[in-house]
Amino acid sequence: MAPAPRSPNKPAGKRPAQKSSRRRSREFALQGLYEWLIQGSDAGVIDAHMREQDGFKQADAKHFDALLHGCVREAVDLDAVLARHVDRKTTELSPIEHGVLMIGAYELKHCIDIPYRVAINEAVELAKSFGGTDGHKYVNGVLDKAAAELRAVEVQARR
Repeated sequence: MAPAPRSPNKPAGKRPAQKSSRRRSREFALQGLYEWLIQGSDAGVIDAHMREQDGFKQADAKHFDALLHGCVREAVDLDAVLARHVDRKTTELSPIEHGVLMIGAYELKHCIDIPYRVAINEAVELAKSFGGTDGHKYVNGVLDKAAAELRAVEVQARR
């Protein structure tokens, strides 16, 4: 019996990495923020809808709550931070990039247990998975500048 053909993009013998529960929580939070940005739905309704989705049980529910509800609650403040580092109004960003940037800014501002470089990388990965072709580069640049503002001591120590 011949071995199954392998994908040209994946090295032989490697399984795809399992997503962490925090990564899953970010993905669900992004989907919820997308709905909120597009439709303006109530965060409680969005929360209930996201919890019904396949795979939610593998997500970090506490982190999901913090991200979804925190981003909605602090949208004006997060947009004010982002506005200092984007090249257009945040309302003119694609809803995916806007949501990813909100999550990244929220984590930089409130989740000090997550190193700033991890917060940026996770946002970049979200943008790669859900956003446009080069959206991840934009997200990386904006959040790198935001990190210098929100985590100045940590960024300076790294440089």
